[in-house]
Amino acid sequence: MKYLIIFLTLLNLYGFDIKVSIDNLRNSKGVVAFYLYNKDDSIPDKTLSHYYKKEISNIKNNKASVIFKNIPKGKYTISALHDENNNGKIDKGFMLPKEGIGFTNYKKINLLNKPNFKNASFELNKNETKKIKIIYF
Repeated sequence: MKYLIIFLTLLNLYGFDIKVSIDNLRNSKGVVAFYLYNKDDSIPDKTLSHYYKKEISNIKNNKASVIFKNIPKGKYTISALHDENNNGKIDKGFMLPKEGIGFTNYKKINLLNKPNFKNASFELNKNETKKIKIIYF
């Protein structure tokens, strides 16, 4: 019992891992940037500058994945950008992104269903696996 308590304490000190995957990319061009957020009102993040952590994944067979390691217990959301031209920003047409975007807990995005931290967030208190659906406009 003593070792179990020590193990759980150490686990909580070092944090948890979040594995994130996407399997519906329209092509294998560019990279996918994954952004982890931990603050209310941090999304939508039009300038991609309010994130807590960022990971980049190469694309293979229209799929991408990353692991955020040693993340402390808390409330988080993840967004992803299919950066087809690998320029590190959200390219837009008339108001809407030209490249694919996605958020945890969102299957579709429109004027009545805009991403926000409250709806996209999840509680992290164990290792997690999340799938994000990329949406193209």
